[in-house]
Amino acid sequence: MAEIIKLAKQKYYNNLLTKSTNKTKTTWNIINENINKRHGRQDISSININGVITQNNQVIANTFNSVRNYLCNILKQPLPLDKLKFVSPEEIENVAKSLKAKESHGYDEIPTKVIKQSTAYISSPLAYICNLMLSSGIFPTRLKFAEIKPLYKKGERMDITNYRPISLLPAFSKIFEKIIFRRLIQHFDCNEILANEQFGFRRKSSTELASFNLINDILMALNNKLLVGGIFCDLRKAFDCVDHEILLAKMYQYGIIGKSHKLITSYLENRSQRVIITSKSKPYYSEWEPIKQGVPQGSVLSPLLFIIYINDLPQTINPLANLVLFADDTSMIVKSTDPMDFNNTIQRNIINADRWFKTNSLSLNTDKTHLLQFHTKSDQIKDLQVYYCNE
Repeated sequence: MAEIIKLAKQKYYNNLLTKSTNKTKTTWNIINENINKRHGRQDISSININGVITQNNQVIANTFNSVRNYLCNILKQPLPLDKLKFVSPEEIENVAKSLKAKESHGYDEIPTKVIKQSTAYISSPLAYICNLMLSSGIFPTRLKFAEIKPLYKKGERMDITNYRPISLLPAFSKIFEKIIFRRLIQHFDCNEILANEQFGFRRKSSTELASFNLINDILMALNNKLLVGGIFCDLRKAFDCVDHEILLAKMYQYGIIGKSHKLITSYLENRSQRVIITSKSKPYYSEWEPIKQGVPQGSVLSPLLFIIYINDLPQTINPLANLVLFADDTSMIVKSTDPMDFNNTIQRNIINADRWFKTNSLSLNTDKTHLLQFHTKSDQIKDLQVYYCNE
């Protein structure tokens, strides 16, 4: 019961602060409410503490301090997100308009271009179906079928590992996913859950900002005459290796509970895919196969789900190194004044990162993971060697 009351108070106070235009004043109003301060009095001669009137000035001062710290602490904790807010036909229209007018389509052969043109006629039934999804916590089954087109990245074309599997999902799935995305990202942003080291797929962030932070960190260290090394990690098929059970456990830890958690579970489970290969303008299809792990590349929700999945990685790396993440691209900057400590710290970082990846069902590609020392012309260059953990 005490925990329920605490969560209710936390939600009430958080709503007050969220809607407030003067958060400092609102914070003190909350404090005054908790200690039953009389309005209009400048001197505090007595207060009510849990039903007991005290005039001890030291106790009064300590109470003010403890109440303020208590409020700050509970407001920093992620509020449980049990249910996702319903959608209106107007929001459906806005989401549909935000989609790119493409001719490409999923297995249903309905391109986004057609949906954008008919939004005014289908927004109401779509809102009804979407609200059924939000209230029941069940993602529509027919929207969980993906056609996979292998996209060549680089390297030997004969090597199947050099192709990225891009998922072509039904256009209606993108609308439903955007609705879920908006509600989830609001929860994670309001509660400041996502790590500051993550620059990928976030508002007011970009590859340029990630590069600036990385380069600035290196230059500042060189200006301070420090040894500087960079560990640039490459993961094998990161999006495809996401463990659903681990992801759902982490989302629960971040406050995604109840119907919200049920909906993400439904979104991930019982998905199917088939591969489409085109040769001489003729398509060839594989059989439909179930997907038991991973998040579909090319979907709206997948980038958010992945950065949630690796959100606790910085806790493993800090403070041994400064981390810059852009989705699955992981860069670690190690600095030291001592050559021996410099080499040891690099080794500990790569071992810690490798262990974290393995614990979370991800695989570090040692062939494409690079180690670099940054230096000026007059700096000492170390012969850096890294040994990977084989546990």
